[in-house]
Amino acid sequence: MADKRKPLIRLEITEETTAGLRGRQSVRTTFKLSERSIDALSILAGQLGIKQKSLFDHLIEDTQALKTIAKDFDDFSSRMHRVAKTYVVSRKSLESLERVSLQYDTPRDALVEYSIERILPLLAREKEKHRKRKLLLEDLHGYLQHGTKLLQQAQDDLGQDDPVFLEMLNMMRVVKNCCRGVGQSVAKGNKIEDF
Repeated sequence: MADKRKPLIRLEITEETTAGLRGRQSVRTTFKLSERSIDALSILAGQLGIKQKSLFDHLIEDTQALKTIAKDFDDFSSRMHRVAKTYVVSRKSLESLERVSLQYDTPRDALVEYSIERILPLLAREKEKHRKRKLLLEDLHGYLQHGTKLLQQAQDDLGQDDPVFLEMLNMMRVVKNCCRGVGQSVAKGNKIEDF
């Protein structure tokens, strides 16, 4: 008879595993950033459909980029007005940021702001995609209108019980739902227009 208290799977938790898990733990921290940087982070996370924490962690965990920023750092205080903003980041990201900040005697806020500046080309590409999405949505609306006219013609010529009319009706329902979904996607991206 087997011992019922014996675990099915035996996991060994090492110090390294524990440290890794602690590194993924979320913490809150406040930075003083330009409104442009705050908006860029928020808008890009929304456009990509990811959490700000994930984007922030991706930027800050790139220690090599942080070191490059710190080496090329110039005066940060005179650039522009800054606003205090609290973010949720991983403990690992925050520790990496603190380490580079101390090592190169560079303000944390400067490292964060310059890291966010690195995503501006990506934002410009997303803004261009958004413009193209809007044009496609206009074309989709035209397609829907044309399809609706064809459906009406099929109903007038063939009647509501005709199999061709019924197939076209099903098609137009799908097109209408697709059009609605594309419209919602475009509406989510409208914030990027003002950036």
